Amino acid sequence: MTLLAVQTLNGLQLGILLFLIAAGLTLVFGVMDFINLAHGVQYMLGAYLAVAGYGLTGSFWLAMLLALAGSLIIGLILEMLVFRHLYDRSHLDQVLATFGVILFLNEGVKVIWGSSPLTLPVPEILSGSIPISDGLLYPVFRIALIVSGLAVAALLYVLVSWTRVGMLVRAGATNAQMVSALGVNIRRLFMFVFGFGAMLAGFAGIMAAPILAVEPGMGDNLLILAFVVIVIGGIGSIRGAFMAALIVGLVDTIGRSLATDIARLLFPPAAANDVGPAVASMLIYILMAAVLFFRPSGLFPARAG
Repeated sequence: MTLLAVQTLNGLQLGILLFLIAAGLTLVFGVMDFINLAHGVQYMLGAYLAVAGYGLTGSFWLAMLLALAGSLIIGLILEMLVFRHLYDRSHLDQVLATFGVILFLNEGVKVIWGSSPLTLPVPEILSGSIPISDGLLYPVFRIALIVSGLAVAALLYVLVSWTRVGMLVRAGATNAQMVSALGVNIRRLFMFVFGFGAMLAGFAGIMAAPILAVEPGMGDNLLILAFVVIVIGGIGSIRGAFMAALIVGLVDTIGRSLATDIARLLFPPAAANDVGPAVASMLIYILMAAVLFFRPSGLFPARAG
């Protein structure tokens, strides 16, 4: 039970990071019909900007503010210089162009910060641990990451559900052409959505920097999981992204923890040691295939949100 409790918290932590990345990505994909493979790079840039900000200020909180502003600015610059010229192009052109952005920015951070992994110190106020059972402590910062992610999810819900901009975003995710025909400057809406999504990805990178290595390419694997989250939750749905991110985080984390033990119930120990990790690595993709089979539009499609 202690192992299950720890892995559940770790799964929630992974789910929150996935949600912060997938929320912006699902809006960009849902509103713009734009495939942005470079979204994971914006997560990486958030982490690097936080490290750089800490080096300048010596304060985690000031570094966070600088990194958020930097993520927003870089996202808007990329939108103006690169991405807006791709909105009317085919998905293949978008994939090739954004993959080129990934290569360019990954090499760029190597030139500026080097290839060696960097770290961001945990703020003093969040540096302790809390007991979750006898002799087992869980870091306060990881709890704070979960709480901050839930707060961001609540804020997004309010923005998307109860503001005029949120109404336009939801309408754009449903029928962007109709929104444009009604007189809304769809390009400006696209810029807002893209910049906000870049800032969310940057925030995920900032919160991950104290617990994960900050290194080139750190967002690539999470980007794949973020696309899985979008497919499971429903394209363009913030609620779907949130629920699917938590499901994927829990399934992936708990599955990797328990798969080998479960496999030992069916196979000899030597075979179980091979079968368990192999099955665990496929669990989220099996889940995605099942969702696509029974609900092709996702668990919480945008129309239902």
